[in-house]
Amino acid sequence: MDIREVTCTAYFWKLLTIVALSKDTKYGAPHELISSRNGCRNRATVGVFSWKAGALFIATGAGLYYYFTTEKAKLEERKRQEAADSKVGRPKVGGPFQLVSHEDKPFTHMDLLGKWSLIYFGFTRCPDICPEELDKMGEVVDAIGGLSLKDYGLMLILLPRCLAWSDRSAFFISCDPARDTVPIVKKYIAEFHPRLIGLTGTYEQVKAACKAYRVYFSTPPNASQNDDYLVDHSIFFYLMDPRGQFVDAFGKSQTADMVREKVDKAIREYP
Repeated sequence: MDIREVTCTAYFWKLLTIVALSKDTKYGAPHELISSRNGCRNRATVGVFSWKAGALFIATGAGLYYYFTTEKAKLEERKRQEAADSKVGRPKVGGPFQLVSHEDKPFTHMDLLGKWSLIYFGFTRCPDICPEELDKMGEVVDAIGGLSLKDYGLMLILLPRCLAWSDRSAFFISCDPARDTVPIVKKYIAEFHPRLIGLTGTYEQVKAACKAYRVYFSTPPNASQNDDYLVDHSIFFYLMDPRGQFVDAFGKSQTADMVREKVDKAIREYP
């Protein structure tokens, strides 16, 4: 909660306490003095809680409600603007794609929405770099997924954002579609994190996905499953937010701890 909201809330309750406990006064004169001067009066107009006090109570409550709602709207708008400003100058990464999961089910960019995602492009016959990066990505998923409510400062508003790593939040996209068929991808990802989802497709489908994420790959377009070749490709995995927007990219030089800190920060600051 914003410090101004805390201060105003304390003031609001203090004011209500004063109004509720005060005796009826007129121009500062106590109730007993008014009664002695004016004699008998209509008891409906005096007492611990008078009509004037009630009107003041309602007016004060309405004023504070208006203040809180307008200030909250301004605060949310500032957060949205800050988030938008932070993305100025970032490359356009991500976009529509149509692939097939290791479960042989259609998978598109729409399936990424509603969750934080880490996405890595590679190929199953990669001798060392791909396994190392997938292991690192798995460490990050475990670290973030293991954060408790205490780690987030008991901020209940962050709960939906803290549910960052569902069973479909880490992805391996093959950029060697000729050899990385669905069964091969399924067998390959089983060696890594249990939440890892493998994706493949036709050459054109993979090419479109790589283009959307600005991934370079050298797979020959006419390659066959029996050909022997290595694939050069970009060595990054990408962090995408629940709206499917690009947040950050992590290269080989960054350790799992470095990536975890950045991912954690992105989740905390997500508008």
